[in-house]
Amino acid sequence: MLNKTSQKVGLHKIGAVSSLSGVPTPTLRVWEMRYETFQPQKTESKHRLYTDDDVLKATVLKRLTDQGHSISCIAQLSSTELNHLLQQQQETNQRKAIADLKNQTVSIAVIGLPLAAKIETKKFTFSFNNQAIRITDIFSTVQQALAAKFQKNPQILLIQTNSLHSGVQVDIHRLAQLNNALQVIVLYNYGQEPIIESMKRCGMIVRREPISDSDLAELIKSVLLINNESSANSLSTGMLIPPRKYDDIELMRVANISTNVLCECPKHVSEIITQLASFEQYSHECLNNSTEDAHLHAYLSSVSGSARALFESALEMVAKHEGIKLREA
Repeated sequence: MLNKTSQKVGLHKIGAVSSLSGVPTPTLRVWEMRYETFQPQKTESKHRLYTDDDVLKATVLKRLTDQGHSISCIAQLSSTELNHLLQQQQETNQRKAIADLKNQTVSIAVIGLPLAAKIETKKFTFSFNNQAIRITDIFSTVQQALAAKFQKNPQILLIQTNSLHSGVQVDIHRLAQLNNALQVIVLYNYGQEPIIESMKRCGMIVRREPISDSDLAELIKSVLLINNESSANSLSTGMLIPPRKYDDIELMRVANISTNVLCECPKHVSEIITQLASFEQYSHECLNNSTEDAHLHAYLSSVSGSARALFESALEMVAKHEGIKLREA
């Protein structure tokens, strides 16, 4: 139990948790009593106090339950486990959305007027060559964007914020959820390391300002398919790179299946996808964590991601020929 002198900054009453996460107060109480989702501290006057992690947990739980997950199955997961589950759900949504994006421009919603002015210059857009991008909405702050109605659900949310703390993190999650954004890129001046790492684990690209025009362009290009006219029919240039369809366990299973043909195509293709996915992740982390050689790492991330997606299509052709049933991640 907390006394008045031991209360610390970062603790929230249930009403504040409800306001920040979007979960009604009665629902928070039910989750706590029925599923022991939270274990709040209590003051001498019996008021419950929740941590920043509880606020984040409530926010992610709302996103997952809104997407169809049963609260009874996920209520006791940790914030890290919930973030991982959310990332998997987002990847599933990305695959579904990307399938409908052939031959369309990539839409970007920008939060931050200086950032929007930078992106709309001819010098900036020229760096994308033939990759088609279009800014659909511009807002000055995340709060303004939350209160507004977007003209179109953006594929990329590009956000500029001065301070990156738990409240802003929750707002960005809500904004991405409300508008079904496939990728979120956040630029900040000041931020708390645990918050930054948590956002990265959710699949967001987070970079500290200042950032040059060329580095910003590379961040955006790193999530686009590389401009390659020889791409397979299932992959169109100017689209976002699809997330992984098959995890390492499934690829290992396929690689160990004996086939009726003399060649070992399933094994070789599976091994290539595993290697490309590993290198794609490595390049993406380098781009996310460092401003050095941004052009190189963006290019490598895009190339490896595009190649991995192409080989996944090739694996599906091989599997169909060999009668192998693939299990998507």
